[in-house]
Amino acid sequence: MLIVHTVTELQQLLQSSVEQKKSIGFVPTMGALHLGHLALARASRGQCAITVVSIFVNPTQFNNPDDLRRYPRSLKQDCNLLLATGVDIVFAPNESEIYPQPDRRRFHFGRLDKVMEGKYRPGHFNGVAQVVSRLFEIVQPTHAFFGEKDFQQVAIVRALTEQMGGRPLIIACPVVRETDGLAMSSRNALLTGVQRAHAPLIAATLVRAQAKTATTSVAALRQWVADTINADEELEVEYVEIVDERTLQPIAHWHDAQHPRLCVAVYAPPVRLIDNIDLKP
Repeated sequence: MLIVHTVTELQQLLQSSVEQKKSIGFVPTMGALHLGHLALARASRGQCAITVVSIFVNPTQFNNPDDLRRYPRSLKQDCNLLLATGVDIVFAPNESEIYPQPDRRRFHFGRLDKVMEGKYRPGHFNGVAQVVSRLFEIVQPTHAFFGEKDFQQVAIVRALTEQMGGRPLIIACPVVRETDGLAMSSRNALLTGVQRAHAPLIAATLVRAQAKTATTSVAALRQWVADTINADEELEVEYVEIVDERTLQPIAHWHDAQHPRLCVAVYAPPVRLIDNIDLKP
């Protein structure tokens, strides 16, 4: 496994693979890796001739400076974890490599980025689009792997890829969970011991909600999820939405979407956790 820090180094390493039209799998991350990230890396290894994992904490997607400051960074540990997956290249650039000039581009995604994360984190998805499009330009992957924990982000990246000409192929991989159900996230490392003990309630509530769709209205289920999580003194709901999986727009009735999905954002202050579950019957 090679670790490189500059665009020039990376592109030199990939040049022959690009010329030979080999499949290049790409897993963009912000580091603080966990088993969910490693599952993405292994998925890429299983489908592509070359796998590149990037580790870069992207400042343009943080609308809260404190959140950026708190975000965990552990490059050495991350590389040790990736070594066991068989990844070919780790790309760990600094900010000037990704943004040699300030990135002032503005992206438009219709209604996809106006709800949920987009509503509560203004500018977040524009920052995601900036860094992902820049990384795609640098790496020139044929396939890119993203986790469904960030379900809305996957939809945004797919829309971005369409705007960029349809490449790379976006592969969405299932949420990877701890044994107690908590969705794996780099932010989990920031939870206190008490918060970590209470956080699995989020996933448990989603699973229970899944079983209630046949007997509960959309509005009543949303309220039940919010009330159940908020009843825990360590947790505070930011949003609960039931949306059409394709458009990400909120639905009022079950017949409004063939594939409804329940999405939540919850604070275990100051840590913010997100999760989602498929509600298809």
